[in-house]
Amino acid sequence: MAAVAELGSPEAGLNPAGFLRISSGEAGDLRWEDGRWVVEDDSLAALRARHGLRVHWPGSPVDLAGPLDLAAAGVPLHAEEVPAWAVRADPVLARLLAAGGWFGREPRGTPRCTASLRREEHSVRLRRHGLARRARAGPGRPGVPRVSVVMASMRPHLLEAALAQIARQRGVEAEVLLGLHGVPAGHGAVRRAVAACPLPVTVLEADAGTPFGQVLNLAASRADGDYVAKWDDDDWYGPGHLSDLLLARSYSGADIVGTAAEFFYLEPLDVTVRRTDYAGEVWSDHVAGGTILLDRVGFRETGGFPALAAGVDAAFLKAAHAAGARIYRTHGLGYVLRRSVGAEHTWRLPLAHFIRVASNQWRGFRPSLILEMS
Repeated sequence: MAAVAELGSPEAGLNPAGFLRISSGEAGDLRWEDGRWVVEDDSLAALRARHGLRVHWPGSPVDLAGPLDLAAAGVPLHAEEVPAWAVRADPVLARLLAAGGWFGREPRGTPRCTASLRREEHSVRLRRHGLARRARAGPGRPGVPRVSVVMASMRPHLLEAALAQIARQRGVEAEVLLGLHGVPAGHGAVRRAVAACPLPVTVLEADAGTPFGQVLNLAASRADGDYVAKWDDDDWYGPGHLSDLLLARSYSGADIVGTAAEFFYLEPLDVTVRRTDYAGEVWSDHVAGGTILLDRVGFRETGGFPALAAGVDAAFLKAAHAAGARIYRTHGLGYVLRRSVGAEHTWRLPLAHFIRVASNQWRGFRPSLILEMS
């Protein structure tokens, strides 16, 4: 048995960077021996290759920093039973460890198999808790981050649902900057959506001939938050979307963060697909355009979004990367892109493309459980 280097120490700073969504090894064991938590493997990389770790508890209370560090690193952990002392010490961790529906599932390699997805969902829940516990234990108490959510829309019928998703974001103080693209602010659907939203919403108008990127910049010019986040009106976002991006920014130190473009709902076919060729928890030069987040000062230093009619996100990221911005891509489980008829999107690819590159495919709307739609 070996102890992972610095496991449980304040200097460990373990985080999910490098998480492997597909395990290549069997489950291992995490035990308390000789006053420390030990595992069979001597590196985090080896632990990540495992399906997960079974937690074996000592008979009396011990420090939980070791399991919490592994949780922060995204290593899937499971315990058949959790002793009462551990439940008292950290009830959230205890509940997560006891959730074993993912643990005994073997990936079958079929398009409908969800075994690896359930394992990754469990990892995301663990890392959120482990990283949050570490932040609370650090010097000072972090304040609630203020996020300016920038959204451009020419589809008023989508606004009520889009604003409702922003309103349910956890762990942030959000404001909405809505750039209407060829739609008057007095449109009935716009007024109803804004009235139903409990957040502060600033509405700005631009005529239909204004380039899409310029509409985004018009909205972003009114940003007052610490961070600027781009939001697409037709996609789905889980309630932990913004807080996950901010977590990724905190442990990566990146200038720009976003998610992988992983889940797509192909509306005309009523099919959900998942592509896994774009890994999460990696440094990259691109992220899903509807998930770009960076601090407000950095956004203004980049010059904002390019004044283009289409390809705005890709051009923004390309220019930022060329200027030296560090871009980090976190998991994509809390985000689903909608694809309908091509004319409704600035990003136009045939539906057959998404079927072709998909690793998984399901009938109907089948997002990750991290989206928390039910």
